[in-house]
Amino acid sequence: MRILVTGGAGFIGSHTVDALLARGYDVRILDALRPPVHEDLRLPVYVPADTADVILHDVRDRAAWEGALRGVDAVFHLAAYQDYLPDFSTFAHVNAVSTALLYEVIVANRLPVRKVIVASSQAVYGEGRYVCRGCPASVAVGGPRDPVRFPPPREDAQLKAGQWEVLCPECGTAMEPQWTDEGVTDPHNAYAISKYSQELIALRLGRRYDIPTVCLRYSIVQGPRQSFRNAYSGVLRIFAQRVLTDRPAVCYEDGRQLRDYVAVQDVTRANLLVLEDSRADFQVFNVGGNRRVSVVEYARLISERAGRAIDPQIPGVYRFGDTRHIFSDVSRLRSLGWEPTVPLAQVVDEYLEWIRAEPEFQDHSTGADERMEELGVLRKVGAR
Repeated sequence: MRILVTGGAGFIGSHTVDALLARGYDVRILDALRPPVHEDLRLPVYVPADTADVILHDVRDRAAWEGALRGVDAVFHLAAYQDYLPDFSTFAHVNAVSTALLYEVIVANRLPVRKVIVASSQAVYGEGRYVCRGCPASVAVGGPRDPVRFPPPREDAQLKAGQWEVLCPECGTAMEPQWTDEGVTDPHNAYAISKYSQELIALRLGRRYDIPTVCLRYSIVQGPRQSFRNAYSGVLRIFAQRVLTDRPAVCYEDGRQLRDYVAVQDVTRANLLVLEDSRADFQVFNVGGNRRVSVVEYARLISERAGRAIDPQIPGVYRFGDTRHIFSDVSRLRSLGWEPTVPLAQVVDEYLEWIRAEPEFQDHSTGADERMEELGVLRKVGAR
């Protein structure tokens, strides 16, 4: 059985390629090796070019799909564009249009592809699920309950005032974040919109043309091979860069944002599970670490594991478009027998070991912050 992995030279893709090869599959990689993740079109040393077929091309190119899909039985579409820069059309083209091209080529050429797995994101939930303790309780079967809310993005005026928590749109009370399941989506930024569009394309076309399709909404994936060159997103790589160069991690807002971090090994096991289990077909699954950790707590853990007694900084800046809290309910994937197993300290240790061994390692975080500030993505409390 031959599997195509788009983005197979990247972070999640390369781990998935390794696991597929270990399981005995034939593997083909389609990757454009684009910056900032890659540099100078160089294939990373961890990509098994001797055992996997590697095609260097862009997923936005129809001809690339036609060549890559030849003789393929299943596809992991993991190639994606992700950062916080306001180049909205790039998100749409790389993430959504490429997915449309995938199905277009399969259908037009009557290719016998038996499954497609699409990498989506927790970002499609926006702020996710909250409850309001301030509003009068609604009456539900079995007794009263707190009203459930799926709030809109926080207004910039609120953030400029340094008021971080998500407020109930009805009573103005700060609400409590909850575990968010797959039921309600509300993408807020360009990346999230493009990923949800990708889901709709994949699931609707997959169902219409009888191509079994699965969408996996990854939480914040962490681990070795997460490129240090892209310092616009990915808190482990950003904080590790600063701490390893003897500078404090910089926490946006007040550092108390709650996040859900998942190890790349656990994500890889989820990928193979839905490939091989037909119960997953035509469904969407959260893939998370089943933990809620504040950003400042994570910053302290990274400093501790790096052996550096450097307290994080909280300078009163925020990234426009960020969610306040988000952590995913993984019950649906657990029902198929999957569990997240890798402790967060192990995730940090493995990433620090990997990044320290990289001969070209350097801190890109300052330049990324300067670029985001220049483009109005990174903003200061009280600024006009």
